Amino acid sequence: MQIMSEGNAAGDGLRERKKRATRAALSEAAVRLAAEHGAEKVTVEMISAAVGVSVRTFFNYFDTRDDVFVLTGAETGAHIRRALLAAPAALSPLEALREAMAAELAEAEQQHELWRLHGQVLRAAPHLLVRSLGAHLADETDLAEAIAERIRRSTSAASPPAAPAPSDEERRKALDLYPRLLSAVAVTAVRVSIDHWCARQEERAFSDVFREVFALLAAGLPAPLAQYAA
Repeated sequence: MQIMSEGNAAGDGLRERKKRATRAALSEAAVRLAAEHGAEKVTVEMISAAVGVSVRTFFNYFDTRDDVFVLTGAETGAHIRRALLAAPAALSPLEALREAMAAELAEAEQQHELWRLHGQVLRAAPHLLVRSLGAHLADETDLAEAIAERIRRSTSAASPPAAPAPSDEERRKALDLYPRLLSAVAVTAVRVSIDHWCARQEERAFSDVFREVFALLAAGLPAPLAQYAA
């Protein structure tokens, strides 16, 4: 569900857009091949040939074959974090995160089939699913750190002094509750938006569902009593 199109990287330079397009093409080819043949039967050579690049080019983007199935959202996460930090100061952290995510999800309606196949591939390969869950947790931690940095900037607090790189566990422990919660809730909100829209595509545009989900979060999730009244 992390796979994104290269088309929503309009702010990048031409070279970066080409790199993003190649990475996206490799991820898509890997997922489609795995959905057809099984992930264990898909080789780097098969993926590279499907995209028309060399094996050497593949390894410019991914360290191992499994990474192409797992690390599909690394650039997307980086774009969201940069957009979050660059968003107008007048926006609340939730509003800034909503807009940053909306920009990356601009082409969601063209991506849902690929997301479905990606989920299918992961469920059929337990070792990839475990690695994917680990990558999701790391992405959440990265996002929570960006939220914390935005809050620090808004309160004019001094940045902490440089220190040795902490472990993942130390990074999570150093985060306050609010950034951790907002990051986890926002990631869940995206998943729920996608799942809900995929089941009712004929009713509404994805962007409308996405913004309604964030509106409900902003309102404190009030119970829609009238909707369920007898």
